[in-house]
This record gives sequence, C-alpha cells and structure tokens, in this order.
Amino acid sequence: MPTRFERRRQLFDLAATQGGYFTAAQAHAIGYDRRTLWYHVRAKHFERESRGFYRFVEFPAQSHEDVIAAWLQAGAARAVVSHETALALYDLSPIRPRKIHLTVARAHRPFRPGEVVTRFGVRVSAPARTIVDAADAGTDPSVILEAVGRSVEDGLVTANELRRAAGDRPERVRRLIARAIDEARRHATVR
Repeated sequence: MPTRFERRRQLFDLAATQGGYFTAAQAHAIGYDRRTLWYHVRAKHFERESRGFYRFVEFPAQSHEDVIAAWLQAGAARAVVSHETALALYDLSPIRPRKIHLTVARAHRPFRPGEVVTRFGVRVSAPARTIVDAADAGTDPSVILEAVGRSVEDGLVTANELRRAAGDRPERVRRLIARAIDEARRHATVR
C-alpha cells in the first residue's frame, strides 16, 4: 500500500501531464477518497474547479488550461480537442475561438490510427484532420488557407496528407483544400 506521500506524488505526476488538473475518478484510482479530497480542498492544496474536477494549487498556470480542463471534463479517454481550437493549439490560426471545440469518439466511429496526437498534454486531432474538420464545419476559408500555408511551411503536414484527409469529405471541402495547397505551393516558390 503506497504511503500518502507516494499517493500525492502519483497524483501530482498525473496532473502534471494534464495542466495540473485531475478528476475525482483519477484521484480515487490512486487511493484518495471523497473525504480526503475535501480535506485537501479545505487545506488549500487542491482547488475544486467543478464537481469531480480539481487542480493542484501550486501548479503553474498555462496558456491553454481552459482547453485542458474542458478536455478532461469531457472524458480524456474519448475526447479530442478539434476544429478551430486545435488550429489554435497548433498556432495555425490567427484567432483563438471563444468556444472550445471537442470531438468525442463514438463506439461505431472511433478515430483512425494517426488521426490523434498529444500536444500540451491533451489529445488533439492530427494537423491534417484538424484542418479538414475545420473546413468541413464552415470555418472561414481565409483561416483554412492560412492554416494550410503555415502547416505545410512548418512541416506539420504534406499536401498528400491533406488530400487524403479530405478524400471522403464534401466536394466544397476538397476544392478548398486543393486551392489552399496550390496557394501554399505558389507562396513557397515566390520566396
């Protein structure tokens, strides 16, 4: 049986991968009961963010902690940061959306291999899928053009990866992605 110091270290190590946040279920799995959690909240070791959701007080604030919190609350095992929020995490968008976009895998349609990566300690849709999902959801075409340009230039994706990701999407999405790839190529040759 681990000591309370070992349990605290385990919980802190877990929370460190999640922006300092953890769920009550994660704490219970390590050996914390409800009374112990409540004690640590009253002692100001943990902050209770919402029901069943906590944060280590001493953990430094991060720029994307609202995204991390939303992802954890949605269910870290099934949820993925996606669409315009993922564009912002990849620094592919000039704006950060007010709403946090998450995609939750369903039993009948799980994520395919290579469609999910980890960034800032959270599961995020891979760059090609992120761009295509955002285009499919109706994100402003200028944002998609910029995202494709930046991602190709930075080596996050290739033109072929983008084409594959867009392959089963509506014609308008495939055309927009093709146009963005062409513009990114022209921009690269002008330099």
